Amino acid sequence: MALTDALGNLIDFRLLPGQAHDLRGTAALIEGLSCGKLLADRAFDANWLRGALAEAKIEAVIPPKSNRRFPAEFDRDTYKWRHLIENFFGKLKEYRVSIRRGTRLRDLDSFLLDFPVPREQFRHA
Repeated sequence: MALTDALGNLIDFRLLPGQAHDLRGTAALIEGLSCGKLLADRAFDANWLRGALAEAKIEAVIPPKSNRRFPAEFDRDTYKWRHLIENFFGKLKEYRVSIRRGTRLRDLDSFLLDFPVPREQFRHA
C-alpha cells in the first residue's frame, strides 16, 4: 500500500501480508497526514476512515461501495486523478525483478537500495 503526492511521487508505503486487507495499514499511513484531499478506491470506503479524515480536515475522495445503504458523496472530477497512483504501481511492476530479488533479502535497507524510488523519500514507521 502506498501514499503518493499529487504528482504520483511516493511519500510513504506499508508492506502488508498478501492476505491482509489494505485497510489494516491505513491508520498508520494517514497518521499525521496533512493535505487537502485523499483519493482512494472503493476498498477504502469505511466509516472510521472517513471519520478520521474529516477530523483531520481532509476531504475523502472515495467512491462508495455498492452495498452502502446511504452512499457517500464524492468529487468525481477529482477522483479521475487517481490514475497517478495507479501509474506509481505501474512503475513498481516495471521493476518487479528487483523487487522479487529484494524480498528475499533479510535486511530492509538492502532491499531499498534496489528500489526504484530515491531512498530519501521513505519514512520508516
